[in-house]
Amino acid sequence: MTTKDILKKVRKIEIKTKRLSDHIFGGEYHSSFKGRGMTFSEVRPYAFGDDVRNIDWNVTARYRTPFVKVFEEERELTMMLAVDISGSENFGTQTQLKREMITEIVATLAFSATQNNDKVGLILYSDEIELFIPPAKGRSHVLRIIRELIDFKPKHTRTNTAQALKFLYNVLKKKAIVFLISDFIDTKYEDTLKIVGRKHDLTGIMVYDPIEKEMPDLGLVALRDLETGKTAYVDTGNKQVRHTHNAMFLKRHDYFKKAFQKAGSGIIWVATNGSYIKKMLQYFKARS
Repeated sequence: MTTKDILKKVRKIEIKTKRLSDHIFGGEYHSSFKGRGMTFSEVRPYAFGDDVRNIDWNVTARYRTPFVKVFEEERELTMMLAVDISGSENFGTQTQLKREMITEIVATLAFSATQNNDKVGLILYSDEIELFIPPAKGRSHVLRIIRELIDFKPKHTRTNTAQALKFLYNVLKKKAIVFLISDFIDTKYEDTLKIVGRKHDLTGIMVYDPIEKEMPDLGLVALRDLETGKTAYVDTGNKQVRHTHNAMFLKRHDYFKKAFQKAGSGIIWVATNGSYIKKMLQYFKARS
């Protein structure tokens, strides 16, 4: 892909996702994720019903009429987006690959955070940390994140979610909003997830292709594992084969759901032929 092609794709994603973050997710994001606390803003004359504990006695004594302190929520937050870019994310049988949908989700979240003047950072991982972009503000920073998601070529194809969570825990010193976005093909991340969930406001977003959930009868087909590179012939006409395939997905989904719930964290799951917009809105509204 040439630089010109990359820039065109970045611009196309920006137009689509920025409109969503401006008109749909902006208010929902703001109300869903609270600031670190309340900070002093100004004083104003006392009004009936005001909490007497907020009276500013120095100003009151100076002007000989009661004044109260006004506080506002300290809004500035840090959002960290931890994104799985292992081989399995390059799979898709519907309108787009899993990686393409993940890129749109990340862009929408990043622009929503920027609209609220929050910092955004990015971790790209496979079974190792492939790229770390420290949190920063601004449109140009978000565009860099989108560009990396489109064009970055990982060195490895397998997945290690626990490794990504350990890195995230060590690199983020203060509490942050964390979105972990993956198809969650691997397991054994539950214990690390609990530790991260205690420190950060964590949400897992599972993106999957419909065929992963329910394999259709296509006869004898060659299937290539995008993480190991191995190819095998599978008789999808066999009911037991399809049942086993579906059961594996349900087991993976159940592990994802229970692991995040035990960590006290939120979850969203969406198919590549579904609407991530609808799922995210439902999630934000439920949190508000």
